[in-house]
Amino acid sequence: MKLFIILGAINAFIAVALGAFGAHGLEGRIPDKYLETWKTAVTYQMFHATGLMIIALVSGKIGGPLMTWSGWLMFIGIILFSGSLFVLSVTQIKILGAITPLGGVSFLAAWVLFIVAVYKNL
Repeated sequence: MKLFIILGAINAFIAVALGAFGAHGLEGRIPDKYLETWKTAVTYQMFHATGLMIIALVSGKIGGPLMTWSGWLMFIGIILFSGSLFVLSVTQIKILGAITPLGGVSFLAAWVLFIVAVYKNL
């Protein structure tokens, strides 16, 4: 599960970098509505980067396919949810918002699998 710790740390790093870029590089360059969308993307990326690292640490104790699927769904959720919001913010192509819920569903499924894995094994 070292991979999920690494992916979590990389995503936390990226979230900090993109948060700073949004605050300093995008302010005044995109409408406030899209700056808020950018902030939402950063927030969800950071929460789920932390979630990836938690999955990795808990997997060291209980492991199994549920934990592995939980980690991958969380990573996919970051890409789909936060990624689509980042692109939406800078391009303002509204159809990209249709991708975001797929990321949200991935997050929800990841957390459900995590809960089930922990419940079954602890």
